[in-house]
Amino acid sequence: MHRIFSVLLILILFSCGQQTDTVTKWPYGVNYEIFVRSFADSNGDGIGDLNGITAQLDYLKDLGVGGIWLMPIMPSPTYHKYDVTDYKAIDPEYGTEADFKKLVTEAHKRDIKILVDLILNHTGSDHPWFKEAIKEKNNPYRNYYVWAKKDSIRQQISKKTTSLDSDNITQWHPVSGDTLSEHYYGFFWGGMPDLNFDNAKVKEEFVAIGKYWLADMNVDGFRLDAAKHIYPTDRAEDNHGFWIWFREEMQKIKPEVYLVGEVWSGAEDVAPYLKGLPALFNFDLGYSITSVVRAGQDTIDLINKYKEIIDFYSKSTSEYIDATFLKNHDQNRILSELDNNVNKARVAAGILLTLPGTPYIYYGEEIGMLGVKPDEYIREPFLWDPNDKKQTSWEVPKYSTQETVVPLARQKEDPTSLYNFYKKFIAYRNSSSVLTYGSVEHSPLKINELVSFIRKHDNEEVFVINNVSDVEVTVKMEGALSRFMEIDFISLGEVKKAGSEWSIPAYATVIVK
Repeated sequence: MHRIFSVLLILILFSCGQQTDTVTKWPYGVNYEIFVRSFADSNGDGIGDLNGITAQLDYLKDLGVGGIWLMPIMPSPTYHKYDVTDYKAIDPEYGTEADFKKLVTEAHKRDIKILVDLILNHTGSDHPWFKEAIKEKNNPYRNYYVWAKKDSIRQQISKKTTSLDSDNITQWHPVSGDTLSEHYYGFFWGGMPDLNFDNAKVKEEFVAIGKYWLADMNVDGFRLDAAKHIYPTDRAEDNHGFWIWFREEMQKIKPEVYLVGEVWSGAEDVAPYLKGLPALFNFDLGYSITSVVRAGQDTIDLINKYKEIIDFYSKSTSEYIDATFLKNHDQNRILSELDNNVNKARVAAGILLTLPGTPYIYYGEEIGMLGVKPDEYIREPFLWDPNDKKQTSWEVPKYSTQETVVPLARQKEDPTSLYNFYKKFIAYRNSSSVLTYGSVEHSPLKINELVSFIRKHDNEEVFVINNVSDVEVTVKMEGALSRFMEIDFISLGEVKKAGSEWSIPAYATVIVK
């Protein structure tokens, strides 16, 4: 019975108008976020590295990926490397400049773009700038950081005043053995002192850093960490203006540079950043998809709210490209959030891949990796195969183990696997101009278990139905929907038709021409 179902699923996926030609152009298409340490090991030390990624570019190309976002790769004393000690270098754990240049060259041969994580808000406390800054008040690097005579004793701050991207409430930090009586500002923690962008020299440093990566290393753009924290929270307008300046400076170096920012806030706070950062991660959408899929209902407002946000953003700039995702390296993995229900993970991905923008997939999402905070456990080693030399081992996994997650090698052989679901769905999206570039319009259906909408591009339009429930749902394809007649793609099962009444399978995504 299982074999019969597998064959049926393949026939459905490939007989519903699925195409193979890619129509997506940069910066559209699907991007893939990689925590280098966990992805693929090339030298047997158990730590993922750049050469490991280069060796797997064909895997990513075959998956349908058009861009790779590399989490921090610059020298740092920590495993995550968000506390940089040298902005113009590669951490030796990950490789060399030559290794990186090879990765970029080989990626470009495959039409895959490379983004690097750029952390402007702060350096590491081991950065030479900061080591100089703490020596004396007259040191020229002192003013690279923010200092004040403020107490760093832990304060009981209401949760309402804390930021979504930091739970640190001790933001002024003393220097050990310091007799200068000033404390330095570190929004995230003491090991990450904030830079002072009121100092023109600091801004000049980052123009040179941008040139190193864009011109010398030939990257295609940056993922910009903590973009709303360049200046303190009460200086939001200065933050907005900074990114306009930064974008202009980077475009002087590489006119087609792609910048995507992390502004972990609601839509009203995000919108003013769009003139400088026309691509921003849509946190609200990720939360909404997770919520409705977990509940299996309450879908009606998802597209209404999403369209309101997109329309709101478009008023700020005509260049806006939504950066959509389910989860990232700071959040519990999507399958864990969905109670390990793989079918729920499928329909969550279906919603993501049928909406506008540039979808980002967090490494391992395509094979159903699990993970719950603290952070190390949402960044566990990618599961290739237990006997594969490229398997990293820097950390003993707690959630994504050989017992809980089927390794990629075995999923490739199973046509019903989550991996093959992602691969076929991404191929379909990449072949579809309307899904890649089209607008999103409201659906006349108001059914609590369905996330449905219309996508339009030029003279083409499709109707998308995502059933987030565990039962078949009947829809009437009549009235305004009667023009949609041909099923072009179905992710799971089979649509049963009785005249204008169509039964949509549980957890299925259906796309109708």
